[in-house]
Amino acid sequence: MDAPATSAVAGSAAGDCRPYTLIAELTYRCPLHCPYCSNPLDHSRTKDELQTSDWLRVFGQAEELGVVQVHLTGGEPLARRDLEPLVAGARQLGLYTNLITSGIPLTRQRLAELKRAGLDAVQVSIQGVDAAGSDRVAGYPSFDDKCVALGWARELDLPLTLNVVLHRDNIGRVSEMVALAERVGAHRLELANTQYLGWALANREALLPTREQLDRARTIAHAARERLEGRIDVLFVMPDYYSERPRACMDGWGRRFIDVTPDGTVLPCQAARSIAGLAFDRVGDRSLRDAWERSPGMLAFRGDEWMVEPCRSCPKKTLDFGGCRCQSFALTGDARVADPACHLSPHHDLVARARAESDDAGARRFLYRGGR
Repeated sequence: MDAPATSAVAGSAAGDCRPYTLIAELTYRCPLHCPYCSNPLDHSRTKDELQTSDWLRVFGQAEELGVVQVHLTGGEPLARRDLEPLVAGARQLGLYTNLITSGIPLTRQRLAELKRAGLDAVQVSIQGVDAAGSDRVAGYPSFDDKCVALGWARELDLPLTLNVVLHRDNIGRVSEMVALAERVGAHRLELANTQYLGWALANREALLPTREQLDRARTIAHAARERLEGRIDVLFVMPDYYSERPRACMDGWGRRFIDVTPDGTVLPCQAARSIAGLAFDRVGDRSLRDAWERSPGMLAFRGDEWMVEPCRSCPKKTLDFGGCRCQSFALTGDARVADPACHLSPHHDLVARARAESDDAGARRFLYRGGR
């Protein structure tokens, strides 16, 4: 697609668009092969990674922009040997640091060192509630080691989030996921239904649950949230494909979140480079502030001047911002159109058809991350 003229949205480049969260994608390396991985389909082509000094400079520039928290993620951030000095550097700047990890590979000693360096919280992902199910989805024997890592986090008194990506293969076991969160002493349980971009879109037929499965899981999750209020924060994230209105993806394009990839590309979200025709800056070429305020790609869908109908005249456009630009492009080839997840979108039939097909879908083989 041709990106909209940046002059049309340049007025909203600053002011009300202040980033508060930095998503630091430290590496695309990961021992797991999850079929819904958020890394790009062509992630293996990215060989370059920012050095320690580069990331520390990014952290400093992010703090100057107003960022208050940094999510250290990947791939698997534990693959970085410099994770401890990166955490320490962020702490010195007063940034809240959250490690988003599969827990593979991790030792108790390293987790303790990360805490001493200033790590504030840890989020560990699991793919199921037993080794057979979890390891099949991960494409790697990892469940038992993950459970050990969960115990270490609690032993070291680190605030712990247990993250489970829900899909057709595991959504029937939400009650067991809640029980696991209680057993390991998690502070937060994120039951996040798969969002169908990248690897997940390639695996949609194998991952998309039925309406019956979703309704049952949501009922169980809501009951758990009420029962565990004050002990565990239970969050259930609906899949876009079963929502009448689109989510305000990333709280709007280039408004609150700033993502830096392993090679230093500055994005509004992890999937933004999937949209053809957008140009993004790299931190090695200009400052983070310049990239945030002036990058053509960052400006492309900031504000609402780029919108077409029905978004342009929609009274909720300042709430959902037209939905996910990456999903619009992935499903229609045009990032400007209303997110097909919205029932008002002229392309909503693409989502409705996928839902209908999920009711008739049998077992499907996964296309694993990395082509495995």
